[in-house]
Amino acid sequence: MPSMTISIANVGIAVRDIEAAVSFFTDLGLEVGGRDTVSGRWADTAVGLDGNHAKIAVLRPPGGGGELELFEYLHPDAIEREPIRPHEIGMHRVAFAVDDIDEALAVAARHGCFPLRGVATYEDAYKLTYLRGPSDIIVMFAEALHRS
Repeated sequence: MPSMTISIANVGIAVRDIEAAVSFFTDLGLEVGGRDTVSGRWADTAVGLDGNHAKIAVLRPPGGGGELELFEYLHPDAIEREPIRPHEIGMHRVAFAVDDIDEALAVAARHGCFPLRGVATYEDAYKLTYLRGPSDIIVMFAEALHRS
Protein backbone atom coordinates (compact mmCIF):
# COMPACT_ATOMS: atom_id res chain seq x y z
CA MET A 1 0.00 0.00 0.00
CA PRO A 2 1.46 3.39 -1.01
CA SER A 3 2.26 5.80 1.82
CA MET A 4 1.49 8.92 -0.24
CA THR A 5 -1.70 10.93 0.20
CA ILE A 6 -4.08 10.98 -2.76
CA SER A 7 -7.35 12.75 -3.53
CA ILE A 8 -9.33 13.51 -6.66
CA ALA A 9 -8.67 17.09 -7.77
CA ASN A 10 -11.08 17.20 -10.70
CA VAL A 11 -12.51 15.38 -13.67
CA GLY A 12 -11.64 16.97 -17.02
CA ILE A 13 -14.05 16.95 -19.94
CA ALA A 14 -13.35 18.31 -23.42
CA VAL A 15 -16.37 20.14 -24.84
CA ARG A 16 -17.38 21.60 -28.21
CA ASP A 17 -18.67 24.87 -26.77
CA ILE A 18 -17.45 25.90 -23.35
CA GLU A 19 -20.10 28.62 -22.97
CA ALA A 20 -22.94 26.16 -23.56
CA ALA A 21 -21.39 23.64 -21.15
CA VAL A 22 -20.80 26.26 -18.43
CA SER A 23 -24.37 27.51 -18.85
CA PHE A 24 -25.76 23.97 -18.47
CA PHE A 25 -23.77 23.10 -15.34
CA THR A 26 -24.22 26.50 -13.64
CA ASP A 27 -27.97 26.35 -14.29
CA LEU A 28 -27.91 23.04 -12.42
CA GLY A 29 -26.28 24.81 -9.47
CA LEU A 30 -22.54 24.38 -9.91
CA GLU A 31 -20.43 27.49 -9.43
CA VAL A 32 -17.58 28.73 -11.59
CA GLY A 33 -14.39 28.45 -9.56
CA GLY A 34 -12.19 29.91 -12.27
CA ARG A 35 -11.74 30.47 -15.99
CA ASP A 36 -8.63 30.84 -18.08
CA THR A 37 -7.04 30.28 -21.45
CA VAL A 38 -3.98 28.07 -21.31
CA SER A 39 -1.12 27.61 -23.75
CA GLY A 40 2.64 27.53 -23.84
CA ARG A 41 5.42 25.07 -23.33
CA TRP A 42 4.22 24.02 -19.87
CA ALA A 43 0.77 23.16 -21.30
CA ASP A 44 2.33 21.25 -24.23
CA THR A 45 4.44 19.24 -21.79
CA ALA A 46 1.71 18.58 -19.22
CA VAL A 47 -0.94 17.54 -21.75
CA GLY A 48 1.36 15.96 -24.35
CA LEU A 49 0.12 18.02 -27.33
CA ASP A 50 2.22 20.43 -29.37
CA GLY A 51 0.69 23.89 -29.59
CA ASN A 52 -1.85 23.09 -26.87
CA HIS A 53 -4.21 26.05 -26.52
CA ALA A 54 -7.54 25.78 -24.73
CA LYS A 55 -10.19 27.73 -22.86
CA ILE A 56 -10.87 26.20 -19.45
CA ALA A 57 -13.51 26.58 -16.76
CA VAL A 58 -13.45 24.95 -13.33
CA LEU A 59 -16.86 24.25 -11.81
CA ARG A 60 -17.69 23.06 -8.31
CA PRO A 61 -20.78 22.43 -6.20
CA PRO A 62 -21.70 25.07 -3.61
CA GLY A 63 -19.89 24.28 -0.38
CA GLY A 64 -17.07 22.40 -2.10
CA GLY A 65 -16.59 18.84 -3.21
CA GLY A 66 -15.35 17.41 -6.48
CA GLU A 67 -14.67 19.71 -9.41
CA LEU A 68 -15.29 19.54 -13.14
CA GLU A 69 -12.70 21.08 -15.42
CA LEU A 70 -14.16 21.80 -18.82
CA PHE A 71 -11.90 22.63 -21.72
CA GLU A 72 -12.55 23.76 -25.28
CA TYR A 73 -9.57 23.23 -27.57
CA LEU A 74 -8.56 26.13 -29.78
CA HIS A 75 -5.46 24.21 -31.00
CA PRO A 76 -5.04 21.50 -32.00
CA ASP A 77 -8.53 21.22 -33.46
CA ALA A 78 -10.91 19.18 -31.35
CA ILE A 79 -11.67 15.74 -32.78
CA GLU A 80 -15.31 14.74 -32.99
CA ARG A 81 -16.16 11.11 -32.33
CA GLU A 82 -19.26 9.07 -31.83
CA PRO A 83 -20.80 9.81 -28.43
CA ILE A 84 -19.93 7.14 -25.88
CA ARG A 85 -22.74 4.82 -24.90
CA PRO A 86 -23.32 3.65 -21.32
CA HIS A 87 -21.74 0.20 -21.87
CA GLU A 88 -18.59 1.31 -23.71
CA ILE A 89 -15.14 1.40 -22.17
CA GLY A 90 -13.82 4.89 -21.42
CA MET A 91 -14.96 8.03 -19.62
CA HIS A 92 -18.46 7.04 -18.72
CA ARG A 93 -20.47 9.78 -17.05
CA VAL A 94 -20.59 12.51 -14.47
CA ALA A 95 -23.15 11.84 -11.73
CA PHE A 96 -24.94 14.34 -9.52
CA ALA A 97 -26.86 13.70 -6.33
CA VAL A 98 -29.87 16.03 -6.49
CA ASP A 99 -32.63 16.67 -3.98
CA ASP A 100 -35.27 17.13 -6.72
CA ILE A 101 -34.78 15.10 -9.88
CA ASP A 102 -37.79 16.72 -11.56
CA GLU A 103 -36.28 20.17 -11.08
CA ALA A 104 -32.90 18.96 -12.40
CA LEU A 105 -34.63 17.50 -15.45
CA ALA A 106 -36.51 20.75 -16.05
CA VAL A 107 -33.21 22.65 -16.03
CA ALA A 108 -31.65 20.11 -18.41
CA ALA A 109 -34.67 20.33 -20.73
CA ARG A 110 -34.16 24.08 -21.05
CA HIS A 111 -30.79 23.19 -22.57
CA GLY A 112 -32.32 20.63 -24.94
CA CYS A 113 -31.12 17.69 -22.81
CA PHE A 114 -33.53 14.85 -22.04
CA PRO A 115 -33.30 11.37 -20.42
CA LEU A 116 -31.96 8.59 -22.60
CA ARG A 117 -35.01 6.50 -21.71
CA GLY A 118 -36.77 7.78 -18.59
CA VAL A 119 -36.52 7.99 -14.82
CA ALA A 120 -36.10 4.70 -12.94
CA THR A 121 -36.48 3.76 -9.29
CA TYR A 122 -33.70 1.63 -7.84
CA GLU A 123 -34.76 -0.63 -4.93
CA ASP A 124 -37.00 2.06 -3.41
CA ALA A 125 -33.78 3.93 -2.61
CA TYR A 126 -33.13 6.24 -5.57
CA LYS A 127 -34.82 7.80 -8.54
CA LEU A 128 -32.21 8.08 -11.26
CA THR A 129 -31.72 8.78 -14.93
CA TYR A 130 -29.03 9.26 -17.57
CA LEU A 131 -29.21 12.05 -20.13
CA ARG A 132 -26.99 13.58 -22.78
CA GLY A 133 -25.65 16.95 -21.69
CA PRO A 134 -23.68 19.45 -23.75
CA SER A 135 -21.12 17.92 -26.12
CA ASP A 136 -22.94 14.58 -25.62
CA ILE A 137 -21.58 14.17 -22.06
CA ILE A 138 -23.54 11.48 -20.24
CA VAL A 139 -24.94 13.04 -17.05
CA MET A 140 -26.66 11.05 -14.29
CA PHE A 141 -29.06 12.53 -11.78
CA ALA A 142 -29.86 10.55 -8.63
CA GLU A 143 -32.38 11.56 -5.97
CA ALA A 144 -32.34 9.65 -2.68
CA LEU A 145 -35.90 8.65 -1.79
CA HIS A 146 -35.20 8.35 1.94
CA ARG A 147 -32.98 11.05 3.36
CA SER A 148 -31.40 10.53 6.73
